[in-house]
Amino acid sequence: MLDSVLPDKDLTSQQQIVFEKILNFCQDNLAKNQKGVFQLNGDAGTGKSVILTKLFLTLEQDAKRDDSDLEGTNNYFLVNHPELLKVYQDNAGYYPELRKNRFLRPTTFINQMHKKNKSADIVVIDEAHLLLSESDNYNNFTQKNQLEEIIKLSKVVIFVYDERQVLKLKSYWKQNVIDELVSKTGVKYGKDTLKVQMRMRAPEDVINWIDDLTNDFKLDSIKITQSNHDYLGGIEGNYDFRVYQDAEKMYKTLREMNSKYGQSRIVSTADYPSTLDGKKHYVNEGNFHLPWDQYNYDSVTWAQKESTIDEIGSIYTVQGFDLNYVAVIMGPSVKYAGDGKIKIDVSEYEDQESFKKRHDNDVQDLDTVKQQIILNSMNVLLKRGIKGLFVYFHDGNIFDYLKN
Repeated sequence: MLDSVLPDKDLTSQQQIVFEKILNFCQDNLAKNQKGVFQLNGDAGTGKSVILTKLFLTLEQDAKRDDSDLEGTNNYFLVNHPELLKVYQDNAGYYPELRKNRFLRPTTFINQMHKKNKSADIVVIDEAHLLLSESDNYNNFTQKNQLEEIIKLSKVVIFVYDERQVLKLKSYWKQNVIDELVSKTGVKYGKDTLKVQMRMRAPEDVINWIDDLTNDFKLDSIKITQSNHDYLGGIEGNYDFRVYQDAEKMYKTLREMNSKYGQSRIVSTADYPSTLDGKKHYVNEGNFHLPWDQYNYDSVTWAQKESTIDEIGSIYTVQGFDLNYVAVIMGPSVKYAGDGKIKIDVSEYEDQESFKKRHDNDVQDLDTVKQQIILNSMNVLLKRGIKGLFVYFHDGNIFDYLKN
């Protein structure tokens, strides 16, 4: 059971207000027999999933109460992320009101509804930025757009969205794309945004440094005042933030933190070759030599398995998960551009599947979008650690700049 997405987890005062707003939205739209869509925005780690899981538990509890306006409602929870889906299905086993078969991948839900010629009352979607925004026969999705299709098949749709977590061209979303899609369906449209970072116990300057790096390519928004032979930085407030010159030394320290605190993992940008052929593929940086994560057939998620301290996590295995410590390798696609800035070399990015060409022409500046996908992956990886963040840059010029 993963505590970070427990459905009965206590909410902050801001989260409670948003939770009640969304619950009222569901009740009001069903009472008026009108279709509605509610969008909850927020950066990685702001607590979107916490609200969503509590909301769904409340909906399912009310669906079984004969004195509730939601009695008998037919509700589903969707997430297009196999590792997160394992967590939600596992957590459902601890609550009598929840059923594992109500937690589905979006394609599964859409195909089931069409096959049975049925529709849902309330559908909750986590990580909606992972929804397919065009047809994908490989994933058995034959319609045009998953969000549009789910709206058609539901009375009320609640989804969480973060534009900075879009990771593939076939899941390409911008706010104007969503606005246009919802507008043409003619449904009632509500929105809210979470702004407070809840995962990372980091001071504001560390959060700002990550945001500036992944938004504006800037390196110099943080003043690193501590250094020793192996790394720059150290304890910032109650947060352990370090930039390493040596990936192997970073990994050894991470293992110590894993022994002390548990749930600490090393991850990397997709700048090193890897294919789904059942063989091990390695990330090599100087003396550092470790394999990529393997496809996880177990019911236990990659982030929760003890053995994965000896693997390198990808964006696809850690997105949405909390770690106590995270060590991030910034690979060859991240280069020093001079004047305190980085640049992104798209040609060095090995995850070409994320750049698979779309069928339509709604992506105008393809190179810029590809750069943004890489920046988004960096942002997600850097915001996993509750207690600490270690960073290593393949381009040594970046460490030299920070040191000086």
